[in-house]
Amino acid sequence: PAVSQFISAHQDKITDEMIDKSMSALFEFYLFQQNKKDPVTQGFKPKLILNTNAIDITYVPEDSKIEHDREVSARKNLRLIDLPTSLHDVKLSQVEITPERKQAMADIGQFLSAYSKNIHQKGLFLSGSFGVGKTFILAGLANSLAMMNKRVVFMHVPNFIAGLSSHFNDNSLPEEVQRISSCDVLILDDIGAENLSQWSRDEVLAVILQSRMDNQLPTFFSSNFSMNDLEEHFKETKNAIDPVKAARLMERVRTLAKEVVVSGPNRRR
Repeated sequence: PAVSQFISAHQDKITDEMIDKSMSALFEFYLFQQNKKDPVTQGFKPKLILNTNAIDITYVPEDSKIEHDREVSARKNLRLIDLPTSLHDVKLSQVEITPERKQAMADIGQFLSAYSKNIHQKGLFLSGSFGVGKTFILAGLANSLAMMNKRVVFMHVPNFIAGLSSHFNDNSLPEEVQRISSCDVLILDDIGAENLSQWSRDEVLAVILQSRMDNQLPTFFSSNFSMNDLEEHFKETKNAIDPVKAARLMERVRTLAKEVVVSGPNRRR
């Protein structure tokens, strides 16, 4: 039927002689319609086209391949630092919208809509208890942005801070801080659970946030602390208590993001 339909649609240009010359292409197309696919052309489907004096066949990507290729490309756009690779597979459509998550999901929807028109948008600070889904929600956001061909860094702050010493041997820390500071969208997961030194607070975390603020680049956070409680956490490092440095750091956080509380049951249980 598909062959007949093509010939009928182009009957003013097709002759019997052209059909005879094109029989091998038509038969190849017919076999595909009978689900006799060639492994070489997996992910593609045949399409009949009209050349000057013959009917020919070309192969175009199937919808499933187009979607697969988009997802592969998106994976390259999303860099996970000290987070499970399974977060690459989370989609916003998988996030259950409960009353406790409704405001956060609405704000994320508004962000994505505005961001597609103007990249200089304020992010969100998702605060709430353990296991309520903050990381899962932000993973869905990260993958949505990666599908928009944006460079996204999604990092677990406690592990990142704990691993800073690994950059000392090869002097790679300045380059790493630059990559994190300049990405299109940065997501800082579980901020407040790290053990800070004065150096890691003032020379690493503060530098990253200052750069994000100066360049108006979207930055998202998740934390078990509220913003006010996070400031208390930032005051105390291993060797000193410095409320001024903590206030400066939180000023950057508040400039970069709007706080939204996410509550609900602990889903990890």
